[in-house]
Amino acid sequence: MAMLEVHNLHTYYGNIHALKGLTISVDEGEIVTLIGANGAGKTTTLRTISGLLQPREGSIVFEGDDLLSYSAHEIVYKGIAMVPEGRGIFAKLSVSENLDMGAYSRSDKEGIKQDLKRVFTLFPRLEERRNQVAGTLSGGEQQMLATGRALMAKPRLLLLDEPSMGLAPVLVESVFDTIIEINGEGTTILLVEQNAHMALQIANRGYVLQTGEIVLSDTVEGLRKNPMVQKAYLGME
Repeated sequence: MAMLEVHNLHTYYGNIHALKGLTISVDEGEIVTLIGANGAGKTTTLRTISGLLQPREGSIVFEGDDLLSYSAHEIVYKGIAMVPEGRGIFAKLSVSENLDMGAYSRSDKEGIKQDLKRVFTLFPRLEERRNQVAGTLSGGEQQMLATGRALMAKPRLLLLDEPSMGLAPVLVESVFDTIIEINGEGTTILLVEQNAHMALQIANRGYVLQTGEIVLSDTVEGLRKNPMVQKAYLGME
């Protein structure tokens, strides 16, 4: 059984049918990417998995457990954390306070201390700025903080929504190197990313989403060779 199984998901915003029978799976240890244009339903997919949106139809099963019976904060307890599009940090709190917020679901003080050390190893800049107000950080630093905060929940599955959005090109490669490192340490990742070039370099498998429906799924090697993907997402004619 896959770690995450999403089947026949139908999610609406009012009368707008955003996800139309979406089915995907993520195996333990994988990086799986969702690629698609703006408005395709990528963020809606992550928000539905994390419990921020309730689907009208379908199922979401994580490690054999039906997630639809849990609220968003209970899903964090279950082992899923999301780094939202736009980062969503607590701008008026310090870096340390933001990281503390990430661990709100935990009571294992020694484990929290170890994971804080892990975050500072991944992102030395955050340790340097641990007392700085988060809203004064650069865009790249805020992305590090949002990722670090999610890791403080000790997720087994990390949902990443557009981690490279708005970052200078020099920082984008660093972000993806960090994603590989997080995955290498044992965290499974579902990645939403408009930078298809980078996403298809680091993922194991991918899905192409168009207007709320999966139109293609394959290994990343297969997707890179697919003429539709090459033309629509990789800028190749």
